[in-house]
Amino acid sequence: MLVILVFVGVSLLPVLDTALQTNPSSSSSSSATPVQSPTPSQQEELATEARGYQMVLEREPNNTTALQGLIEVRLQQGRLEDALAPLERLTKLHPQQSDYAILLAQARRHLGNDEGAFQAYEQAIQNNPGDIKALQGMVALQLEKDRPERAIGLLETTLQTAAQANTATPGSIDVASVQMLLGRVYEHEERYTEAIAVYDKIIDNDPQDFRPVWAKAEILKQRENYPEARSLYNQALAIAPAKYKDQIKRMAEAIPSNTPQATTPESEGENE
Repeated sequence: MLVILVFVGVSLLPVLDTALQTNPSSSSSSSATPVQSPTPSQQEELATEARGYQMVLEREPNNTTALQGLIEVRLQQGRLEDALAPLERLTKLHPQQSDYAILLAQARRHLGNDEGAFQAYEQAIQNNPGDIKALQGMVALQLEKDRPERAIGLLETTLQTAAQANTATPGSIDVASVQMLLGRVYEHEERYTEAIAVYDKIIDNDPQDFRPVWAKAEILKQRENYPEARSLYNQALAIAPAKYKDQIKRMAEAIPSNTPQATTPESEGENE
């Protein structure tokens, strides 16, 4: 599956990733390389840090810096459940900063509280309807619960309101990224014709966006339309940022070598 990469600005997210790999109470499996637990001396230092942040919070319960610090320490300790309370407070204090709600949703989901995860994602989306990280998390959870129509409905509603939202706040909803996510949901449900239609719409609006070209190539390869898939891979390679080119090449090289080559550049244009 082609991944829609999301760049997260909150510094706590990498620490949360580590906690999700090491937390023994995890309700979901991870294929990531296990992370080494803190040594006894490191645990002692972390415990001292935690007490310091707790003392600050006794005087100033809404101190954002102390809340962030306590969350990070708890995650480094592998005590994900103990990070929930300060994370919930941060989310309430800063409802417009959806990254906190997303962190909360991820933590709750990992601890098996799917209903709480839904609520946190809903809060993030309500406050920031175009937040692609929140949409991506909600969609993933809906698909995990075998609710594809709810995922599709959420994305379609977001797209329907995008024009008005972007008029009020320019750039608040990245239409192409939401469309890409919708296409991926269709692919997940093996509704390939609908997925391709979404990708074609993105290509029509922005021929320099490599993501739908790449995604469409993957579908065509899977359906053994190798000549057209190869042509689209070549097109994606031509316009993709350098950091994606190696991955695109590897996927293109997975096409069986004894298949026909794409014909001409003109035919490539017709296939878009």
